Amino acid sequence: MSHSSTSTPVAKELSDELSSLTAGERLRLLSDHWGDQLIASSSFGLQAGVMLHLISEHAPELPIVFIDTGYLFPETYQYMEALQSRFQVNLKVYQPRMTAARQEAVYGKLWEQGEEGSVKYGEINKVEPMSRALKELGRTIWISGVRRSHSQSRLSRPYAEQQSKTLKVYPILDWSDQKVQDYMKDKEIPQHPLASQGYQTMGDWHSTRPVEEGEDKESSRFGGSKYECGLHLNSGSGDYQI
Repeated sequence: MSHSSTSTPVAKELSDELSSLTAGERLRLLSDHWGDQLIASSSFGLQAGVMLHLISEHAPELPIVFIDTGYLFPETYQYMEALQSRFQVNLKVYQPRMTAARQEAVYGKLWEQGEEGSVKYGEINKVEPMSRALKELGRTIWISGVRRSHSQSRLSRPYAEQQSKTLKVYPILDWSDQKVQDYMKDKEIPQHPLASQGYQTMGDWHSTRPVEEGEDKESSRFGGSKYECGLHLNSGSGDYQI
């Protein structure tokens, strides 16, 4: 495909081009041609160290957005501090417009209110802050650590896809869980503190639990009702960039 730093690439063409590259090459290509349009996100979850290391090596100027929902595990906040100090990445912290205390006072515990409550929770705590970050930082291409092996809902993801007004790109989409572990070991990246306690996915404390014997990891999110929190799905709202 032809590369222009002034226009956003076409998702299908970009996805095809990225498919034959390594994760580092994917990041370098994106940074070289569309650097001022790029933004990344990190949840500082179980595999966060992989993307942070790759970005620090191949696209160190890239702003990385951390959505602080106010409901993360204490260990996640501690992990964020540890990784940030190690990699010295360009971190931008965004928070919901409503504090956790105010949300619970006004709406109650949204995560206990079925699908409708869950959607509203995701919109307040994740979708709106990420959309705000994209707007305020003036970015149109969002790099994420989504991988196909995360869940059934991600098996058919392309390397690049259009999500409302934002182009989403997934540099480690094809990485297996084993490849992630091998990379972290090889690069001496510390594990998330909860990785040793049976957690195979990481999110807010009220919607994530350790995986029990005989379960798959998708069962450990949102009581097994779903895996996606809403950030990696089209919001369906014209008010948002995603």
